[in-house]
Amino acid sequence: MSTLDRARCSLTAHPWALDAALAAGVLVCMVAGSFVTPHGNSGVTWGVRTPAPLSLLLMVLAAAALVLRRRASKTVLTVTGTFAVIECVTGDPRAPVTMAAVVALYTVASTTDRTTTWRVGLLTMTVLTAAAMLGGPLPWYAQENLGVLAWTGIGATAGDAVRSRRAVVQAIRERAERAERTREEEARRRVAEERLRIARDLHDVVAHHIALVNVQAGVAAHVMDKRPDQAKEALAHVREASRSALDELRATVGLLRQSGDPEAPTEPAPGLNRLEELAATFRNAGLPVAVARAGQGGDLPAAVDLAAYRIVQEALTNVQKHAGAGAGAEVSVVRVGPNVEVTVVDDGAGAAGVPGAGGGHGLLGMRERVTALGGTLTTGPRYGGGFRVHAILPLKTRTTAPGESA
Repeated sequence: MSTLDRARCSLTAHPWALDAALAAGVLVCMVAGSFVTPHGNSGVTWGVRTPAPLSLLLMVLAAAALVLRRRASKTVLTVTGTFAVIECVTGDPRAPVTMAAVVALYTVASTTDRTTTWRVGLLTMTVLTAAAMLGGPLPWYAQENLGVLAWTGIGATAGDAVRSRRAVVQAIRERAERAERTREEEARRRVAEERLRIARDLHDVVAHHIALVNVQAGVAAHVMDKRPDQAKEALAHVREASRSALDELRATVGLLRQSGDPEAPTEPAPGLNRLEELAATFRNAGLPVAVARAGQGGDLPAAVDLAAYRIVQEALTNVQKHAGAGAGAEVSVVRVGPNVEVTVVDDGAGAAGVPGAGGGHGLLGMRERVTALGGTLTTGPRYGGGFRVHAILPLKTRTTAPGESA
């Protein structure tokens, strides 16, 4: 930091010292101006004169008032302006005290609004100029009187310019701070959305495969002694389901551990083309699943395809966990105009027919997926027993372009 920068920081930290130094400088200028006077026709020869004691007293009082210019700018302007008027009326043709009034007017203009600057500036210019022209010893058209008008106008204009510059700098700083806050809020929002998406995907993967593992492990334990061949088959399904769960978890955790952008996945995201494979895993676990598809001409957008698959996966997992023994499920995927309708129903009794009795987040996750695509989700018990999940997914969503395909 240079010497000038250190001095500026020191004066900024001690405004009273700056005001006192300014007042002392103004006093020196006023006193020096009161001891000299121009004479001669050419206006270039200067002589020395002695100011009146009243003028010296007014100079000292006006300079002392400038020390308080930051605390009470309008009061200081009133005081210094009064002293300047007194000096003009008492006979000094050049009124050096007007310099203090100009500094006070600059302070008012730099610390208030433009309307106040106009009002106070015009009033100060009018009063001081009128006092010099009407009450002074010189003719009204003398250059000293016109100088009072010019200097007061310069003080008001300079103060307004400084205030405008400060306002512009402050506005730029506020916009920069607001933009920074906006970027931080956007980053936090993206992080929250990504956390929600990861949590939803992990829930879908874990809930589906762990439910199958639980059922197949129970079957193996039940038939281990009497039918070892069936127990081995159940354990094979347990091994396959656990391996699939580990593979999907490894892929998700691998994305989280990457420091840069994730590489393209080696396996495409699951979609409705794997619906029969998904239904087969539940059939192997002992849940009868019937699948019906209609109106599937053309590919679906990737986001819609993945959401429909996850909704069916979560709904069948809930049926497996909560519908009870002997329950069956039906899956229907129908493309109707601009929408895809996914319906999963079961005929089980379960825990009062409510798949969410376990307190999980399956229904919430499905609703979040559907809402993100701009669709609607309806869930609830069926008349006569069972539960129904019905989702309507628009093909043109906020997250997919009209021409995007899977």
